[in-house]
Amino acid sequence: MLSVEVLYCAKKAGVTHILKAGGAQAIAAMAWGTETCPKVEKIFGPGNQYVTAAKMILQNSEAMVAIDMPAGPSEVLVIADKHAIPRHVAADLLSQAEHGPDSQVVLVIAGEGVNVNAIEEELNKQCQSLPRGEFAAKALTHSFIVHARDVLESINFSNLYAPEHLIVNVEDAEKWEGFIENAGSVFLGPWSPESVGDYASGTNHVLPTYGYARMYGGVSLDSFLKYITVQSLTVEGFRKLGPYVETMAELEGLDAHKRAVTLRLEDIEAKFQFST
Repeated sequence: MLSVEVLYCAKKAGVTHILKAGGAQAIAAMAWGTETCPKVEKIFGPGNQYVTAAKMILQNSEAMVAIDMPAGPSEVLVIADKHAIPRHVAADLLSQAEHGPDSQVVLVIAGEGVNVNAIEEELNKQCQSLPRGEFAAKALTHSFIVHARDVLESINFSNLYAPEHLIVNVEDAEKWEGFIENAGSVFLGPWSPESVGDYASGTNHVLPTYGYARMYGGVSLDSFLKYITVQSLTVEGFRKLGPYVETMAELEGLDAHKRAVTLRLEDIEAKFQFST
């Protein structure tokens, strides 16, 4: 049964179709269309490894669908210094680990003075009290901790890892924003948990994973649009641009391109001479 809250919000937003299905089979239904599911042109949203694989396969098939990005199992990278509160750090790590056993969480210790033992104790304690604690525990088995000399080295590592979610829980976090190059969504400071990005701060949380933040950004309203360029030249404008186009076409060895311009320039000059 679909959540009544989701149904209400969908209606308010003007949603016309809701498909109650999941997994790779739902991706296939939307890509090709069925008796009960209309074919779509864009498939957006995160999913497990099978959903992600289905999206990537179908975007290169005759189904002719676009996808947002390879948005697979959730991940978070938390940079923490000695000022970070251990139970906050642990809660942020578990907020992603509870998504599923294939999620990954990474803790980067920035500098000296961080109570790593306290963070690990909080992880164990909080994980045991979670309804989805079994999922979180499995995710933690393939997660890891990195020790960096300082915040800058921590961010350099994060840029290489390119996390889906990056939480910078350090003193004066805002001053490090300019050093961040690769991340799906960034949460600066001790009072910016990833949870607010999911539910309240206004950012979309369909984000690139597996390091794809190096070349993709998150989903936004622009993702649902496509753009058509239009050009319309005047005679005078064409006379000015034409010779440059001829030169560039000739350099590329595309004589028909050049001729499409040359013939027009000749006709313009002939008409101009005739009229004068």
